[in-house]
Amino acid sequence: MTIPLATHLVSLPFALALFSVVDLACALAVGLENPKNAVRAEWMRLAPMIVAGTALGVTLLVNLPRAAAMLLLGVFIFSYAVYSLVGRVSRSPIKAGWAWFAGLTGGITSTLFGAGGPPYAIYLSQRGLTKEQFRATMGFAAMTSISLRVTAFLITGLLLDLKVWLAIAAALPAALAGIYVARKIFMRVNRETLLRAVALLLLASGASLVVRAVG
Repeated sequence: MTIPLATHLVSLPFALALFSVVDLACALAVGLENPKNAVRAEWMRLAPMIVAGTALGVTLLVNLPRAAAMLLLGVFIFSYAVYSLVGRVSRSPIKAGWAWFAGLTGGITSTLFGAGGPPYAIYLSQRGLTKEQFRATMGFAAMTSISLRVTAFLITGLLLDLKVWLAIAAALPAALAGIYVARKIFMRVNRETLLRAVALLLLASGASLVVRAVG
């Protein structure tokens, strides 16, 4: 949700650079919390295509006009929110081969929109994992994806702006505080209720970006 909100205040490249570092810190906090719960086989299926998707995503990022990128971001967020609200999880796990598509898509959207999580979440949520396995494996996927995103932004120069690092210094403490609060909530709240609340927020964020882009 951070990128849709941030792009109302700063440019998309600035927001992507800022939250790549903030997101990496958050991913490390989650991924290293209980690494033994991560399903390494799932992560190893996702990782190669995350690399390929990141390379493709950074190419699109430096070539897409800002309005088009904003519209695509809005459509992507809105579509995932609708999926989350009306979709039904299959009772039987989907095939592991879908990891290749999820990894590629997540790598692209991570770099292009700062939102690699949804493709990984869709895939892992339908692999029959426990809540703890899902959280830890998502953390591993996020660490991989965001590390590559930070590297790509360093190479392209997006992270060489002093203003970006000043913004990171301001945002990082708040993000880590949010992780601390989220960890407490994670142990108590019903997972389906929480995901539905997040989907409603994403729905509003995505719609606002689409309206802004076409306007």
